[in-house]
Amino acid sequence: MEIKYHSKDTLDEKEVIELYESNGWSSAKKPTLLLKALKGSHSLITARDASRLVGLGNAISDGYLVVYYPHLLVHPDYQHKGIGKEIMKRLQSGYADFHQQMLAADGEALGFYKKLGFKRAGRTQSMWIYDGDDH
Repeated sequence: MEIKYHSKDTLDEKEVIELYESNGWSSAKKPTLLLKALKGSHSLITARDASRLVGLGNAISDGYLVVYYPHLLVHPDYQHKGIGKEIMKRLQSGYADFHQQMLAADGEALGFYKKLGFKRAGRTQSMWIYDGDDH
C-alpha cells in the first residue's frame, strides 16, 4: 500500500459516493450536489491507493481569518493507518496563521481531533438545520 495525496484531483461521482456510503454519510444520497460542494471547496485533499480513492478532506474559508473543515472521510478498510491525520495536516498547513479553525465532530472523531490540537470552543454548542440521518 502506497498512499498518494493530491490537492488537485479529478473526482469521479461513483468513487466519491462509494467512499461516503462506506462511511454511512447521508450526503451520499445527494451525489450531484455533493460533487459540486467538494469541487467548490476552498481546499480539497484526496488520498489514493493506486487509483482508488481511499480518503478525502475539504475546507471552506473566507481566505483570511476563518476556515471550517466540513468533511474528513477515510474508507473503513484504510482507517487507523494515519491517512486522516495526513489529510488534516495538509489541509491545516494552508490555514496555520488563521484566527479560527473550526469543525464539528462527534463519536470516535472527538478523540482523533483532540490529538490534532482541536478543543471544545469555550461554552459553545453546535447547532444546525440538518437534512441527514447519520448523527
